[in-house]
Amino acid sequence: MKYVAVLALVGLAFTACKNEAKVQEGTVQVEETTSNAKEVVAQGAIEKASFEIEGMTCALGCAKLIEGKLAGLSGVKNVVVDFETKKATLEFDDAQQTEETITATVEKIANGIYTVVNMSTEEVNEAI
Repeated sequence: MKYVAVLALVGLAFTACKNEAKVQEGTVQVEETTSNAKEVVAQGAIEKASFEIEGMTCALGCAKLIEGKLAGLSGVKNVVVDFETKKATLEFDDAQQTEETITATVEKIANGIYTVVNMSTEEVNEAI
């Protein structure tokens, strides 16, 4: 009976590892697709947004999670979320994103524990 239980656990572990590998491969493909889409020339003006994020409690979890979500938006590049200063900066194509969509993206993460405050934008003279 013990051998059957051990074999079942080992089989489950191998199956779980295979599923995890597929998820990781799928994630890489999505990231590659996203980065390829960002090489398209901007359709609108390039703007730089700066804002503070309230509710972050750690650099690796909170700041990196927010940075990744913002980087995944179409038309967005050069995202930096600094946990120490609680500030974020990013450049975006204003034909694809707005202050409101950026704010909504941040504030939807982790069931709304983050809040965007003091957002300011300025036009940048370069293409994404």
